[in-house]
Amino acid sequence: MVCNLERERNLSTYVQGAGAVVFAAGAGPGSGEERKRTVDLGAAVKLIEAAQALGIRRYVMVSAIGADDPESAPEQMRGYQRAKAEADAALEAAGLDHTIVRPGMLTDDPGTGTVSAGPDLGRDEIPREDVAAVLHSVLRADNTIGKTFVLVTGDTPIGEAIAAI
Repeated sequence: MVCNLERERNLSTYVQGAGAVVFAAGAGPGSGEERKRTVDLGAAVKLIEAAQALGIRRYVMVSAIGADDPESAPEQMRGYQRAKAEADAALEAAGLDHTIVRPGMLTDDPGTGTVSAGPDLGRDEIPREDVAAVLHSVLRADNTIGKTFVLVTGDTPIGEAIAAI
């Protein structure tokens, strides 16, 4: 399913019949602060609203390391971190069965199938492929509901890392 998250007002038609939703969109590097607010925050909130309207309980958010303290980010990253922090807060307040995943810097390297996942792991990189595998695992892991965790490259198999959250 493809849609323009900035233009669409209501995302319900795009998630009708879904058992869960995953928000993994982002404005991307080089975009201005306004675009970060319309995508990283605004689109995430639109998906929250669609999930609520349709009774979709499960919502997984791809956030970012540092979203818990956006003011400590370098100046050029603060707009992004603020948008992610506000989106995380909106999801936490929404009453959905949510999980917030805060990956490190994303790379295009091949996935390894092993990660480190926990509340405070510092900053590191992680292949997009491993993030996708973690999101897939999280959707089946009720122990992650209501949890927020950092995700970086590590030595623990994904299934074990998610089971330990």
